[in-house]
Amino acid sequence: MASSTSPTTTAGGEFLAASPYPVAVLGPDGGLLHSSHSARRLLAGPEGGPVRVPHWLLRAHLDLPSGPSDGAPSDGAPAGVVRHTDPVAGPVEAHPSPRPDGSTAWWFVVPEGCAGLLPRTAGAGPCDWELLTRLSGLLLSSLNVDRILETAARQSALHLADAAVLVAPGAGRTLHLVTCLRGGDPAHVQARADPAEVPGLAEALQGFPPVPSRWIDPDATPRWLVPAGFGRVGSVLVTPLPGHGVPAGALVLLRAPGRGPFATEEEVFARMFAARAGAAVSAAVMYSEQAAVTDLLMRELLPPRLEHLNGVDFAGGYRASVDRDRIGGDFYDVHPAADPDGETLALLGDVSGKGLEAAVMTGKVRNTLHALLPLADDHGRVLNLLNRALLTSRHTRFASLVLASVRREGDRVRVRLSAAGHPAPMVVRADGRVTESTTLGSIVGVLPEASTHTDTVLLDPGEACVLYSDGITEAKGGPTGREQFGDHRLRQALAQCAGMPAEAIVERVQMLTAQWLRDGRHDDMAVMVIAAPPRGHLAVTAGRRGSAA
Repeated sequence: MASSTSPTTTAGGEFLAASPYPVAVLGPDGGLLHSSHSARRLLAGPEGGPVRVPHWLLRAHLDLPSGPSDGAPSDGAPAGVVRHTDPVAGPVEAHPSPRPDGSTAWWFVVPEGCAGLLPRTAGAGPCDWELLTRLSGLLLSSLNVDRILETAARQSALHLADAAVLVAPGAGRTLHLVTCLRGGDPAHVQARADPAEVPGLAEALQGFPPVPSRWIDPDATPRWLVPAGFGRVGSVLVTPLPGHGVPAGALVLLRAPGRGPFATEEEVFARMFAARAGAAVSAAVMYSEQAAVTDLLMRELLPPRLEHLNGVDFAGGYRASVDRDRIGGDFYDVHPAADPDGETLALLGDVSGKGLEAAVMTGKVRNTLHALLPLADDHGRVLNLLNRALLTSRHTRFASLVLASVRREGDRVRVRLSAAGHPAPMVVRADGRVTESTTLGSIVGVLPEASTHTDTVLLDPGEACVLYSDGITEAKGGPTGREQFGDHRLRQALAQCAGMPAEAIVERVQMLTAQWLRDGRHDDMAVMVIAAPPRGHLAVTAGRRGSAA
C-alpha cells in the first residue's frame, strides 16, 4: 500500500518547495512531511489528487538502518540509495539524507542523459524547446499511421495532461479514437458519436483554430471521449492537428479535477505539439496511400506464376535491372486455351528502356495482346494490330517479343513460334542437341507494318523450347567483368539441361547468368521454358494428380 498524506507546512517547508532539485521529506513512519514542487510532479498519480509516496520509495525508507551506515553496498552505490524506473518519469535514483529530527530527506536524481524523462509542465520555460524537439523526433520516427497516433497520444498524456485522446478524421458518425492515460498504453477505440457534442471538436476536425480551455465545460464532456478508468474530468483542451492541406485530426487533452483549466502558455505548447503531430500523421497517411496505389498497380504488372497447363509444362523466371525493383521492361504471359485441345498462347517480350516507365509500357502491351486473344491463330495479324496500337500511342517506346501457340498432340507438343525483333527461341532436344528456331521478324512500334516468319517445332517427351530476352545473352561479367554471356554459353548451358523439368531449366539459366554477372550491372532478364513432359510424368493439376503423358 502506498502511503498517502498531505505535506504539512512547517518551518523549512517553504524553503524546500523552491528547491531546484526534486526532494521529499518523509517522517519515521513514511509519511510525507515536505516536498518540492518538482518532487510533487514526480510523485503525483496519473489523476492528480494528493501526492502519494510510492511503494518503492516507502519500502526503501522503512528499510533504512536506524543507526550509522554500515558502508556502501556491493554495487558501489551509497548506502540507502534506491534506483527505480518509473513508468512516467523514467529512471530515477533516490538518495536518503537523515535529518536530526528523525525524518529523512530523499533527493531524486535523474541519470545523466535522461533529463527529459522527468515530467515537466509544458510551457514552463525555455526548456520546452528541448522537450518539443525530443517529441518531434519521436513523432517522425515512423511512417505507420497507427504508431504515430499512439506516440502522439502517449506523449501528450505524459507531458501535457493526465489523459489524451487523438481523434482521427473519418467519414460518417464513426470516429477512430486513440486514447491514453498518463503512464498507460494507448488504446484504439471506434466510437459512433457526434463530434459536435464536444465544444470545438467539430471545428478542430475541420482545421479551425481551437477554443480556450476555460470556455469548455468539463462536466459536459461525453463519456465516449473519456478514456476508461479516468474518472471525472476537471478541464478539457481541444486542439486541431493541421495536416498537409487537409486536417489530420484533433487532439483532446483531459485533466483531473483540482488543477484548473489549461494556462495560456500550456495551450500554446499544445498547439505547437499538435502541429508537429499533424504533420507526422499527414505524411504517414500520404505515404500509406501512395504505397497502397503502387502495390495495387505493381500486382497487375508482375509476371504471372506459370504451371502445368493442358499437358504442357510452363515455367518462367524474371530479374529486373534494379534488384530492389520487382518489375521492369521484360515480361512474359501465358493465356490458357478455352479447351484442353486448343492452343495456349505464351509470349515473352522486351520493351525498350528500364524501370517503372518501361513497366507501364509492358502493361499496355500485355493488355493489348490479351484483347487480341481471339485472333491468336494468326500471329502476323496479332503483331500488326499490336504494332498499330503502339504507333498511335503517346509513348515513343517500342517492343520486341515472341509469340508461341502451344498445343499438346499425343505425347508430343507442337509450338508455333513468331518472333518480332526478338532473339529466336532455342530448342533443347532429349539427346542434348540445342537448335535455334528459324522464326524472325521486325520489332513492333517503329515501322508502319510488322513482318514475321512463323516457325513450328515439335517437342518430343523430355524436350523443351526456351524463350529468353537479350538481357540473358548480353549480361556482362566473367573474368574481365566486360564480356557478354553470349549465345554460345547459353547453348552450352542448355545442352546440359536435356531431360530436365521446365522449372529446373529456368533456375539453371538464372543461376549461370547470376554467377557470370557477379555484382555487375545488368539489363532486365526474362526466361520462359515450354516443355513436353517426359513419358510417365505425373503432374498435379487443379489439386488432382494424374498422368500427363
